[in-house]
Amino acid sequence: MPAISQGAAAKTIKFVPQANLANFDPIWGTQYVVRNAAALVWDTLYGVNDKLEPQRQMVESEEVSSDGLTWTFKLRSGLKFHDGAPVLAKDCVASLKRWAARDPMGLMIIAQQNELSAVNDTTFKWSLKKPFAKMLFALGKNNSPCSFIMPERIALTDPFKQITEYIGSGPMKFVQKDWVPGAKAVFEKFADYKPREEKASWLSGGKNMLVDRIEWIIMPDPATAAAALQNGEVDWWELPLPDLVPVLKANSNILVDIGDPLGSIGSFRMNHLYPPFDKLKARQAILAAMNQEDYMRALVGDDKNLWKPLPGFFTPGTPLYTEAGGDILKMRSIEAGKKLLAESGYNNEPVTCVVAQDQLATKAFGDVTADLLKKLGMNVDFVATDWGTTGARRAQKTPPGQGGWNMFHTWHSGADCINPAPYTAIRANGDKAWFGWPNSPEVEGDIATWFEAKNLAEEKSAIDKLNKDAIDFVVYAPTGFFLSYTAWRKNISGIVKGPLPFFWNVSKSA
Repeated sequence: MPAISQGAAAKTIKFVPQANLANFDPIWGTQYVVRNAAALVWDTLYGVNDKLEPQRQMVESEEVSSDGLTWTFKLRSGLKFHDGAPVLAKDCVASLKRWAARDPMGLMIIAQQNELSAVNDTTFKWSLKKPFAKMLFALGKNNSPCSFIMPERIALTDPFKQITEYIGSGPMKFVQKDWVPGAKAVFEKFADYKPREEKASWLSGGKNMLVDRIEWIIMPDPATAAAALQNGEVDWWELPLPDLVPVLKANSNILVDIGDPLGSIGSFRMNHLYPPFDKLKARQAILAAMNQEDYMRALVGDDKNLWKPLPGFFTPGTPLYTEAGGDILKMRSIEAGKKLLAESGYNNEPVTCVVAQDQLATKAFGDVTADLLKKLGMNVDFVATDWGTTGARRAQKTPPGQGGWNMFHTWHSGADCINPAPYTAIRANGDKAWFGWPNSPEVEGDIATWFEAKNLAEEKSAIDKLNKDAIDFVVYAPTGFFLSYTAWRKNISGIVKGPLPFFWNVSKSA
């Protein structure tokens, strides 16, 4: 290319994300693709580092009263939104109220709060009825929804309705006029962003943007994405198909590695509100009959280094990992599943399976599930759709035959499943629970016990009981633990392993 074109190309990263950015409200929903884009546009008060420790981000300082009931936060000076307005305490208050209405940890804080209010333009306070020790983690965690800070006028949007204006204070601006859902999303460097001085680590520290523009190129066909990466048409592919990894590794211009050592947990999510999965034995039939190896091989192939069976809900290799109560997941018996299904009173009701075809994991899992349910004698209503539609449909509580659903597939980042604090999917608090709306006072009691634990031994005891009770109740069906690759061209440097793609401090040479 001419020299001037080389310079322009070096200032733009072309990225193939895991899915289409069909909507862009990081509070309304929990899809990782939305969270990943949102981390560029909106900043947070705190951010977890690679040890999952919350560090100050937009906050300059915090104070907590001696009784632990009042938290006072002071903002860093010079923070600006993308429209040029200063970030004020009232923006933080409105943003936290909207976030807390949708987030499990936020709901816990609301349940024991006295008041959340601005003291002045740079300071706000959150007063509680009883101490909440994990306040800073709640404000800095990486799982969806993150407590992103928006201008007050946007944050006042009903948390159950999508925002339509995308103004943040993060390192990149969202170029809404160039957004073509299903094709492209564009982000441009925010010149007035003030990075922290500390070294960047995951969502914490100095988010220095070394490129001027990031283009998300939507490529649902893996072969097309692989060819584009090999030809230099794109620079970074978030989740390459495992079958194509050997081809990519053979290309001297491409690097391939595990994207996140904490991996992911596959999820078969059932709707607890309607038949057949409103019946416990129907849910247990799935656990008894499913073979996690079928799901894992469908996704990652024959490389056993990329997956593990998972008789539980917590991330393998982490301090609270447990298999307590997980024997039913080791049965792998269609006959046992048929028996439990018959005992549930199943009467050939259609089972509406909403399966996204543009996600590697959900498509692979969905094919296995369709076969499994048919072997159990269930009437399968297989709805092949896209991930954006799945994200919208799974939020519907209408009956399956009226736009609702019986099951869908997803996955949970291993970083979200290390303990109950960030683990949205393990909650079983009915209408306030994640999609599927499981309701188990016993599971919720176990989670409360963990939050009150005074040491690691007490935490482990609580987690053992939680794992068993969540399996007995079948909050959801784990389909196994797996690792995923990411791939990028060698002229890209600074890529960091973690639960989402971190674009800050990533550079590109011509």
